Amino acid sequence: MGSLSRNSFSPLEPNSFTDESKAVIDFIADYYTNIEKYPVQSQVNPGYLSTQLPDTAPYSNDSLENILKDVSDSILPGLTHWQSPNFFGYFQANASTAGFLGEMLCSGLNVVGFNWISSPAATELESIVMDWMGKMLKLPSSFVFWNRDKALEKLGGYENITKLVIYASDQTHFTLQTASKLIGIPPSNFRSLSTSFSTEFSLSPEALRVAIEDDIKSGLVPLYLCATVGTTAAGAVDPIEELGKIAREYKLWFHIDAAYAGSACICPEFRNYLDGVELADSISMNPHKWFLTNMECCCLWIRQPSSLTDSLSTHSEIMRNSVSESNRVIDYKDWQIALSRRFRALKLWVVIRKHGLAKLMYHIRSDVNMAKRFEAMVRKDKRFEIVVPRKFALVCFRLKPKNESNGSELNSKLIDAVNSSGRAFITHAVVGGVYVIRCAIGSTLTEERHVDDLWKLIQEKAQILLLQAANCNCTCQ
Repeated sequence: MGSLSRNSFSPLEPNSFTDESKAVIDFIADYYTNIEKYPVQSQVNPGYLSTQLPDTAPYSNDSLENILKDVSDSILPGLTHWQSPNFFGYFQANASTAGFLGEMLCSGLNVVGFNWISSPAATELESIVMDWMGKMLKLPSSFVFWNRDKALEKLGGYENITKLVIYASDQTHFTLQTASKLIGIPPSNFRSLSTSFSTEFSLSPEALRVAIEDDIKSGLVPLYLCATVGTTAAGAVDPIEELGKIAREYKLWFHIDAAYAGSACICPEFRNYLDGVELADSISMNPHKWFLTNMECCCLWIRQPSSLTDSLSTHSEIMRNSVSESNRVIDYKDWQIALSRRFRALKLWVVIRKHGLAKLMYHIRSDVNMAKRFEAMVRKDKRFEIVVPRKFALVCFRLKPKNESNGSELNSKLIDAVNSSGRAFITHAVVGGVYVIRCAIGSTLTEERHVDDLWKLIQEKAQILLLQAANCNCTCQ
Protein backbone atom coordinates (compact mmCIF):
# COMPACT_ATOMS: atom_id res chain seq x y z
CA MET A 1 0.00 0.00 0.00
CA GLY A 2 1.22 3.51 -0.77
CA SER A 3 1.37 6.10 1.95
CA LEU A 4 -0.86 9.16 2.06
CA SER A 5 0.37 12.53 3.25
CA ARG A 6 -1.83 14.99 5.08
CA ASN A 7 -1.71 17.18 1.98
CA SER A 8 -3.29 14.45 -0.14
CA PHE A 9 -5.92 13.49 2.43
CA SER A 10 -7.69 16.31 4.26
CA PRO A 11 -10.95 15.10 5.86
CA LEU A 12 -11.80 18.60 7.18
CA GLU A 13 -10.72 21.33 4.82
CA PRO A 14 -12.49 24.73 4.88
CA ASN A 15 -12.80 25.28 1.11
CA SER A 16 -14.24 21.86 0.27
CA PHE A 17 -16.35 22.05 3.43
CA THR A 18 -18.03 25.21 2.13
CA ASP A 19 -18.67 23.88 -1.38
CA GLU A 20 -19.85 20.40 -0.37
CA SER A 21 -21.98 21.65 2.51
CA LYS A 22 -23.72 24.01 0.11
CA ALA A 23 -24.39 21.09 -2.23
CA VAL A 24 -26.00 19.14 0.62
CA ILE A 25 -28.05 22.16 1.68
CA ASP A 26 -29.24 22.63 -1.90
CA PHE A 27 -30.16 18.93 -2.00
CA ILE A 28 -32.20 19.21 1.20
CA ALA A 29 -33.87 22.45 0.05
CA ASP A 30 -34.89 20.71 -3.18
CA TYR A 31 -36.20 17.78 -1.14
CA TYR A 32 -38.48 20.05 0.86
CA THR A 33 -39.61 21.87 -2.28
CA ASN A 34 -40.73 18.58 -3.81
CA ILE A 35 -41.67 16.63 -0.68
CA GLU A 36 -45.37 16.47 -1.58
CA LYS A 37 -44.49 14.52 -4.72
CA TYR A 38 -43.22 11.54 -2.74
CA PRO A 39 -45.50 8.79 -1.39
CA VAL A 40 -45.77 9.63 2.29
CA GLN A 41 -45.32 6.02 3.41
CA SER A 42 -42.44 4.24 1.73
CA GLN A 43 -43.69 1.77 -0.89
CA VAL A 44 -40.61 -0.48 -0.95
CA ASN A 45 -40.45 -4.15 0.06
CA PRO A 46 -38.19 -5.58 2.79
CA GLY A 47 -34.64 -6.09 1.55
CA TYR A 48 -34.96 -3.62 -1.33
CA LEU A 49 -31.76 -1.72 -0.49
CA SER A 50 -29.48 -4.75 -0.69
CA THR A 51 -30.36 -5.07 -4.38
CA GLN A 52 -29.31 -1.49 -5.08
CA LEU A 53 -26.11 -1.05 -3.08
CA PRO A 54 -22.84 -3.02 -3.20
CA ASP A 55 -22.30 -5.69 -0.54
CA THR A 56 -18.81 -4.40 0.33
CA ALA A 57 -17.49 -0.96 1.23
CA PRO A 58 -15.63 0.96 -1.50
CA TYR A 59 -11.83 0.87 -1.40
CA SER A 60 -11.40 4.26 -3.08
CA ASN A 61 -13.18 7.51 -2.31
CA ASP A 62 -16.29 8.52 -4.23
CA SER A 63 -17.58 11.94 -5.23
CA LEU A 64 -20.30 13.74 -3.31
CA GLU A 65 -22.21 14.03 -6.58
CA ASN A 66 -22.41 10.23 -6.85
CA ILE A 67 -23.29 9.87 -3.18
CA LEU A 68 -26.17 12.35 -3.44
CA LYS A 69 -27.39 10.61 -6.59
CA ASP A 70 -27.58 7.35 -4.63
CA VAL A 71 -29.41 9.15 -1.82
CA SER A 72 -31.94 10.36 -4.36
CA ASP A 73 -32.26 7.06 -6.23
CA SER A 74 -31.97 4.54 -3.40
CA ILE A 75 -32.46 6.19 -0.01
CA LEU A 76 -35.38 8.57 -0.58
CA PRO A 77 -37.67 5.81 -1.94
CA GLY A 78 -37.05 3.91 1.31
CA LEU A 79 -38.10 6.78 3.54
CA THR A 80 -41.47 7.39 5.11
CA HIS A 81 -41.47 11.16 4.85
CA TRP A 82 -42.03 12.47 8.36
CA GLN A 83 -41.78 16.07 7.23
CA SER A 84 -44.43 15.68 4.53
CA PRO A 85 -47.43 17.94 5.10
CA ASN A 86 -49.51 14.79 4.60
CA PHE A 87 -47.88 12.91 7.49
CA PHE A 88 -50.49 12.44 10.23
CA GLY A 89 -49.17 9.31 11.96
CA TYR A 90 -47.70 8.66 15.40
CA PHE A 91 -46.75 12.08 16.79
CA GLN A 92 -44.99 14.60 14.59
CA ALA A 93 -41.24 15.15 14.59
CA ASN A 94 -41.19 18.88 13.94
CA ALA A 95 -38.50 20.40 11.79
CA SER A 96 -37.80 24.04 11.11
CA THR A 97 -35.18 26.17 9.45
CA ALA A 98 -34.12 27.38 12.89
CA GLY A 99 -33.87 23.79 14.14
CA PHE A 100 -31.81 22.84 11.12
CA LEU A 101 -29.48 25.79 11.60
CA GLY A 102 -29.05 24.88 15.25
CA GLU A 103 -28.32 21.28 14.29
CA MET A 104 -25.73 22.49 11.78
CA LEU A 105 -24.00 24.50 14.50
CA CYS A 106 -24.20 21.57 16.92
CA SER A 107 -22.75 19.13 14.36
CA GLY A 108 -20.27 21.60 12.96
CA LEU A 109 -18.75 22.59 16.28
CA ASN A 110 -18.90 18.90 17.30
CA VAL A 111 -18.00 19.38 20.95
CA VAL A 112 -18.45 16.65 23.57
CA GLY A 113 -19.86 18.31 26.67
CA PHE A 114 -19.42 15.67 29.34
CA ASN A 115 -18.07 18.13 31.90
CA TRP A 116 -17.68 21.88 32.26
CA ILE A 117 -14.07 22.17 31.15
CA SER A 118 -14.71 20.10 28.02
CA SER A 119 -16.75 23.09 26.74
CA PRO A 120 -18.00 25.59 29.33
CA ALA A 121 -20.51 27.14 26.91
CA ALA A 122 -22.18 23.77 26.29
CA THR A 123 -22.82 23.31 30.00
CA GLU A 124 -23.85 26.86 30.78
CA LEU A 125 -26.09 27.33 27.73
CA GLU A 126 -27.93 24.12 28.62
CA SER A 127 -28.71 25.47 32.09
CA ILE A 128 -29.86 28.80 30.66
CA VAL A 129 -32.08 27.25 27.98
CA MET A 130 -33.64 24.88 30.50
CA ASP A 131 -34.48 27.91 32.66
CA TRP A 132 -36.01 29.63 29.63
CA MET A 133 -38.18 26.60 28.89
CA GLY A 134 -39.13 26.22 32.55
CA LYS A 135 -40.27 29.83 32.73
CA MET A 136 -42.29 29.47 29.52
CA LEU A 137 -44.04 26.49 31.12
CA LYS A 138 -44.35 28.35 34.45
CA LEU A 139 -42.67 25.51 36.33
CA PRO A 140 -41.90 25.96 40.05
CA SER A 141 -38.44 27.27 40.84
CA SER A 142 -37.19 24.19 42.64
CA PHE A 143 -37.81 20.45 42.54
CA VAL A 144 -37.52 17.66 45.10
CA PHE A 145 -36.40 14.31 43.68
CA TRP A 146 -37.20 10.98 45.41
CA ASN A 147 -34.46 8.61 44.33
CA ARG A 148 -34.39 4.81 43.85
CA ASP A 149 -31.19 4.54 45.85
CA LYS A 150 -32.84 6.20 48.85
CA ALA A 151 -35.71 3.74 48.71
CA LEU A 152 -33.22 0.88 48.59
CA GLU A 153 -31.28 2.28 51.52
CA LYS A 154 -34.40 1.97 53.64
CA LEU A 155 -34.89 -1.59 52.44
CA GLY A 156 -31.34 -2.59 53.20
CA GLY A 157 -29.69 -2.71 49.76
CA TYR A 158 -30.05 -3.66 46.11
CA GLU A 159 -30.86 -7.29 46.89
CA ASN A 160 -34.33 -6.03 47.83
CA ILE A 161 -35.02 -4.29 44.53
CA THR A 162 -37.69 -6.87 43.76
CA LYS A 163 -39.89 -5.26 46.42
CA LEU A 164 -40.10 -1.91 44.60
CA VAL A 165 -43.28 -1.13 42.66
CA ILE A 166 -43.89 1.19 39.68
CA TYR A 167 -47.31 2.74 38.94
CA ALA A 168 -48.70 4.13 35.70
CA SER A 169 -51.84 3.95 33.58
CA ASP A 170 -52.39 1.51 30.75
CA GLN A 171 -51.99 4.52 28.44
CA THR A 172 -48.47 5.37 29.66
CA HIS A 173 -45.72 5.06 27.07
CA PHE A 174 -44.26 1.55 26.94
CA THR A 175 -40.71 2.83 27.44
CA LEU A 176 -41.45 3.18 31.15
CA GLN A 177 -41.73 -0.61 31.39
CA THR A 178 -38.47 -0.93 29.48
CA ALA A 179 -36.72 1.39 31.94
CA SER A 180 -38.12 -0.55 34.90
CA LYS A 181 -36.70 -3.78 33.51
CA LEU A 182 -33.32 -2.19 32.90
CA ILE A 183 -32.90 -1.24 36.56
CA GLY A 184 -33.95 -4.68 37.75
CA ILE A 185 -37.56 -4.22 38.81
CA PRO A 186 -39.48 -7.37 37.83
CA PRO A 187 -42.37 -7.01 35.37
CA SER A 188 -44.70 -8.37 38.06
CA ASN A 189 -44.04 -5.18 40.03
CA PHE A 190 -45.19 -2.88 37.26
CA ARG A 191 -48.76 -1.72 37.85
CA SER A 192 -50.44 -0.77 34.58
CA LEU A 193 -53.69 0.61 35.99
CA SER A 194 -56.76 0.38 33.80
CA THR A 195 -58.37 3.47 32.31
CA SER A 196 -61.74 3.85 30.65
CA PHE A 197 -63.98 5.99 28.47
CA SER A 198 -65.64 7.40 31.58
CA THR A 199 -62.41 9.15 32.62
CA GLU A 200 -61.34 9.92 29.04
CA PHE A 201 -58.51 7.42 29.61
CA SER A 202 -56.83 9.37 32.39
CA LEU A 203 -55.42 7.61 35.47
CA SER A 204 -57.90 7.36 38.34
CA PRO A 205 -56.55 8.60 41.71
CA GLU A 206 -58.89 6.17 43.47
CA ALA A 207 -57.54 3.20 41.52
CA LEU A 208 -54.00 4.32 42.28
CA ARG A 209 -54.66 4.52 46.01
CA VAL A 210 -56.20 1.06 46.06
CA ALA A 211 -53.22 -0.42 44.21
CA ILE A 212 -50.74 1.23 46.57
CA GLU A 213 -52.56 0.00 49.67
CA ASP A 214 -52.75 -3.54 48.30
CA ASP A 215 -49.01 -3.56 47.60
CA ILE A 216 -48.15 -2.27 51.06
CA LYS A 217 -50.26 -5.01 52.63
CA SER A 218 -48.32 -7.52 50.52
CA GLY A 219 -45.00 -6.30 51.89
CA LEU A 220 -44.00 -4.40 48.74
CA VAL A 221 -42.61 -0.86 48.58
CA PRO A 222 -44.29 1.75 46.35
CA LEU A 223 -41.52 3.66 44.57
CA TYR A 224 -42.51 5.55 41.45
CA LEU A 225 -45.58 7.06 39.83
CA CYS A 226 -45.67 8.29 36.24
CA ALA A 227 -48.44 10.62 35.07
CA THR A 228 -48.81 11.71 31.45
CA VAL A 229 -49.87 14.96 29.81
CA GLY A 230 -50.88 13.87 26.30
CA THR A 231 -50.72 10.09 26.04
CA THR A 232 -49.58 8.53 22.79
CA ALA A 233 -52.72 6.55 22.01
CA ALA A 234 -55.40 9.12 22.73
CA GLY A 235 -53.82 12.36 23.98
CA ALA A 236 -55.25 11.78 27.45
CA VAL A 237 -54.20 13.90 30.42
CA ASP A 238 -53.80 12.47 33.90
CA PRO A 239 -55.03 14.53 36.90
CA ILE A 240 -51.66 15.87 38.01
CA GLU A 241 -52.69 17.56 41.24
CA GLU A 242 -54.72 14.65 42.66
CA LEU A 243 -52.06 12.12 41.73
CA GLY A 244 -49.35 14.35 43.14
CA LYS A 245 -51.03 14.54 46.51
CA ILE A 246 -51.21 10.73 46.69
CA ALA A 247 -47.56 10.47 45.66
CA ARG A 248 -46.57 12.86 48.45
CA GLU A 249 -48.69 10.97 50.96
CA TYR A 250 -46.98 7.66 50.19
CA LYS A 251 -43.58 9.23 49.40
CA LEU A 252 -43.43 8.06 45.80
CA TRP A 253 -41.18 9.63 43.21
CA PHE A 254 -43.72 11.47 41.02
CA HIS A 255 -42.73 11.99 37.39
CA ILE A 256 -44.74 13.84 34.74
CA ASP A 257 -44.27 12.68 31.16
CA ALA A 258 -45.23 15.68 29.02
CA ALA A 259 -43.19 14.55 26.02
CA TYR A 260 -45.89 15.44 23.48
CA ALA A 261 -48.29 17.95 25.00
CA GLY A 262 -45.84 19.76 27.25
CA SER A 263 -45.07 22.04 24.30
CA ALA A 264 -48.70 23.19 24.23
CA CYS A 265 -48.47 24.32 27.85
CA ILE A 266 -46.54 27.44 26.84
CA CYS A 267 -49.99 28.70 25.76
CA PRO A 268 -52.06 30.04 28.68
CA GLU A 269 -55.16 28.16 27.53
CA PHE A 270 -53.37 24.82 27.96
CA ARG A 271 -51.26 25.59 31.04
CA ASN A 272 -53.99 24.24 33.37
CA TYR A 273 -53.03 20.70 32.31
CA LEU A 274 -49.86 21.18 34.37
CA ASP A 275 -51.68 22.40 37.48
CA GLY A 276 -50.16 20.54 40.42
CA VAL A 277 -46.70 20.33 38.83
CA GLU A 278 -45.29 21.76 42.06
CA LEU A 279 -45.99 18.34 43.60
CA ALA A 280 -43.87 16.55 41.01
CA ASP A 281 -40.34 15.32 41.52
CA SER A 282 -39.47 15.48 37.83
CA ILE A 283 -41.01 16.44 34.50
CA SER A 284 -39.94 15.90 30.91
CA MET A 285 -40.96 17.15 27.47
CA ASN A 286 -39.62 16.61 23.95
CA PRO A 287 -39.08 19.80 21.92
CA HIS A 288 -38.39 17.58 18.89
CA LYS A 289 -42.05 16.54 18.86
CA TRP A 290 -43.96 19.81 18.69
CA PHE A 291 -41.51 22.63 19.37
CA LEU A 292 -39.88 23.00 15.94
CA THR A 293 -36.61 21.51 17.19
CA ASN A 294 -35.23 18.88 14.82
CA MET A 295 -34.54 15.40 16.21
CA GLU A 296 -33.51 14.82 18.88
CA CYS A 297 -33.97 16.98 21.96
CA CYS A 298 -35.52 16.18 25.34
CA CYS A 299 -35.87 18.44 28.38
CA LEU A 300 -35.82 16.96 31.89
CA TRP A 301 -36.31 18.96 35.05
CA ILE A 302 -35.56 17.51 38.51
CA ARG A 303 -36.39 19.21 41.77
CA GLN A 304 -33.32 17.94 43.58
CA PRO A 305 -30.57 17.21 41.03
CA SER A 306 -28.13 15.97 43.68
CA SER A 307 -30.22 12.85 44.14
CA LEU A 308 -29.75 12.00 40.47
CA THR A 309 -26.06 12.85 40.37
CA ASP A 310 -25.38 10.87 43.52
CA SER A 311 -26.69 7.80 41.68
CA LEU A 312 -24.96 8.37 38.34
CA SER A 313 -21.78 10.30 39.04
CA THR A 314 -18.37 8.70 38.51
CA HIS A 315 -14.92 9.91 39.49
CA SER A 316 -12.46 8.71 36.87
CA GLU A 317 -8.95 10.07 37.24
CA ILE A 318 -8.88 11.31 33.63
CA MET A 319 -11.92 13.50 34.37
CA ARG A 320 -10.44 15.15 37.44
CA ASN A 321 -10.01 18.92 37.26
CA SER A 322 -9.94 21.78 39.72
CA VAL A 323 -13.12 23.45 38.45
CA SER A 324 -15.26 20.33 38.84
CA GLU A 325 -13.82 19.63 42.26
CA SER A 326 -14.65 23.17 43.36
CA ASN A 327 -18.38 22.28 43.05
CA ARG A 328 -19.00 25.58 41.24
CA VAL A 329 -20.08 24.01 37.95
CA ILE A 330 -22.33 21.29 36.53
CA ASP A 331 -20.80 18.23 34.90
CA TYR A 332 -23.62 16.79 32.82
CA LYS A 333 -21.91 13.42 32.51
CA ASP A 334 -23.29 12.85 36.00
CA TRP A 335 -26.87 13.35 34.79
CA GLN A 336 -26.93 10.40 32.38
CA ILE A 337 -25.73 6.85 31.84
CA ALA A 338 -23.65 7.67 28.75
CA LEU A 339 -20.51 9.77 29.00
CA SER A 340 -20.72 11.75 25.76
CA ARG A 341 -23.27 14.52 25.44
CA ARG A 342 -24.20 16.50 22.32
CA PHE A 343 -24.58 20.27 22.37
CA ARG A 344 -28.38 20.01 21.96
CA ALA A 345 -28.99 23.19 23.94
CA LEU A 346 -27.49 25.18 21.06
CA LYS A 347 -30.20 23.86 18.75
CA LEU A 348 -33.05 24.68 21.12
CA TRP A 349 -31.49 28.08 21.86
CA VAL A 350 -31.49 28.94 18.14
CA VAL A 351 -35.12 27.82 17.80
CA ILE A 352 -36.27 29.98 20.70
CA ARG A 353 -34.18 32.96 19.56
CA LYS A 354 -35.33 32.74 15.93
CA HIS A 355 -39.04 32.37 16.70
CA GLY A 356 -39.68 33.88 20.09
CA LEU A 357 -42.51 32.89 22.42
CA ALA A 358 -45.19 34.64 20.35
CA LYS A 359 -44.54 32.65 17.16
CA LEU A 360 -44.05 29.40 19.06
CA MET A 361 -47.51 29.86 20.59
CA TYR A 362 -48.89 30.66 17.13
CA HIS A 363 -47.39 27.41 15.83
CA ILE A 364 -49.09 25.35 18.55
CA ARG A 365 -52.44 27.11 18.17
CA SER A 366 -52.40 26.73 14.38
CA ASP A 367 -52.03 22.95 14.69
CA VAL A 368 -54.78 22.77 17.30
CA ASN A 369 -57.12 24.80 15.08
CA MET A 370 -56.47 22.45 12.17
CA ALA A 371 -57.26 19.51 14.46
CA LYS A 372 -60.51 21.20 15.45
CA ARG A 373 -61.29 21.61 11.75
CA PHE A 374 -60.65 17.93 11.07
CA GLU A 375 -62.67 16.89 14.14
CA ALA A 376 -65.63 18.98 12.97
CA MET A 377 -65.57 17.33 9.53
CA VAL A 378 -65.55 13.87 11.11
CA ARG A 379 -68.53 14.73 13.31
CA LYS A 380 -70.57 15.84 10.30
CA ASP A 381 -70.24 12.45 8.59
CA LYS A 382 -72.64 10.00 10.24
CA ARG A 383 -70.58 7.04 9.02
CA PHE A 384 -67.82 8.06 11.43
CA GLU A 385 -67.52 8.85 15.11
CA ILE A 386 -65.07 10.61 17.42
CA VAL A 387 -63.96 7.99 19.93
CA VAL A 388 -62.01 10.09 22.45
CA PRO A 389 -62.55 13.81 23.14
CA ARG A 390 -59.78 15.88 21.54
CA LYS A 391 -57.57 17.94 23.85
CA PHE A 392 -54.66 19.01 21.64
CA ALA A 393 -53.90 18.29 17.96
CA LEU A 394 -54.65 14.55 17.99
CA VAL A 395 -58.04 13.33 16.74
CA CYS A 396 -59.07 9.74 17.47
CA PHE A 397 -61.97 8.52 15.34
CA ARG A 398 -63.24 5.47 13.48
CA LEU A 399 -65.52 4.30 10.72
CA LYS A 400 -68.55 2.91 12.55
CA PRO A 401 -69.04 -0.81 11.85
CA LYS A 402 -72.44 -2.47 11.55
CA ASN A 403 -71.01 -5.45 13.41
CA GLU A 404 -68.90 -4.33 16.39
CA SER A 405 -66.83 -7.51 16.33
CA ASN A 406 -65.46 -6.45 12.94
CA GLY A 407 -64.68 -2.86 13.85
CA SER A 408 -60.96 -3.49 14.06
CA GLU A 409 -60.79 -5.19 10.68
CA LEU A 410 -62.84 -2.50 8.95
CA ASN A 411 -60.75 0.39 10.29
CA SER A 412 -57.49 -1.45 9.74
CA LYS A 413 -58.45 -1.86 6.08
CA LEU A 414 -59.27 1.84 5.91
CA ILE A 415 -55.83 2.79 7.26
CA ASP A 416 -54.13 0.43 4.79
CA ALA A 417 -56.11 1.91 1.91
CA VAL A 418 -55.15 5.45 2.87
CA ASN A 419 -51.48 4.68 3.45
CA SER A 420 -51.02 2.50 0.37
CA SER A 421 -52.30 5.37 -1.78
CA GLY A 422 -49.15 7.31 -0.92
CA ARG A 423 -51.23 10.46 -0.52
CA ALA A 424 -51.23 10.48 3.30
CA PHE A 425 -50.05 8.51 6.32
CA ILE A 426 -52.10 7.74 9.44
CA THR A 427 -51.75 5.24 12.28
CA HIS A 428 -53.94 3.49 14.82
CA ALA A 429 -54.30 2.76 18.52
CA VAL A 430 -56.50 0.57 20.69
CA VAL A 431 -58.16 2.37 23.60
CA GLY A 432 -60.67 0.73 25.88
CA GLY A 433 -60.66 -2.27 23.56
CA VAL A 434 -61.70 -0.12 20.60
CA TYR A 435 -59.54 0.13 17.48
CA VAL A 436 -59.26 3.81 16.55
CA ILE A 437 -57.64 5.79 13.76
CA ARG A 438 -55.27 8.51 14.93
CA CYS A 439 -54.90 11.75 13.02
CA ALA A 440 -51.98 13.61 14.60
CA ILE A 441 -51.69 17.08 13.11
CA GLY A 442 -48.43 18.92 13.56
CA SER A 443 -46.00 18.53 10.67
CA THR A 444 -44.43 21.92 10.06
CA LEU A 445 -45.52 22.17 6.42
CA THR A 446 -49.14 21.08 7.00
CA GLU A 447 -51.81 23.58 5.98
CA GLU A 448 -55.61 23.50 6.06
CA ARG A 449 -55.69 22.23 2.46
CA HIS A 450 -53.73 19.13 3.50
CA VAL A 451 -56.17 18.43 6.32
CA ASP A 452 -59.10 18.86 3.93
CA ASP A 453 -57.48 16.56 1.37
CA LEU A 454 -56.85 13.94 4.05
CA TRP A 455 -60.52 13.91 5.00
CA LYS A 456 -61.60 13.62 1.37
CA LEU A 457 -59.19 10.71 0.92
CA ILE A 458 -60.53 8.97 4.03
CA GLN A 459 -64.12 9.42 2.86
CA GLU A 460 -63.23 8.13 -0.61
CA LYS A 461 -61.55 4.98 0.73
CA ALA A 462 -64.30 4.43 3.31
CA GLN A 463 -66.97 4.54 0.64
CA ILE A 464 -65.14 1.92 -1.42
CA LEU A 465 -64.82 -0.36 1.62
CA LEU A 466 -68.49 0.00 2.51
CA LEU A 467 -69.59 -0.77 -1.07
CA GLN A 468 -67.34 -3.82 -1.18
CA ALA A 469 -68.78 -5.04 2.10
CA ALA A 470 -72.34 -4.51 0.90
CA ASN A 471 -71.70 -6.34 -2.36
CA CYS A 472 -70.12 -9.38 -0.71
CA ASN A 473 -73.07 -9.56 1.72
CA CYS A 474 -70.75 -10.38 4.61
CA THR A 475 -70.33 -9.16 8.16
CA CYS A 476 -67.06 -7.26 7.59
CA GLN A 477 -68.90 -4.01 8.18
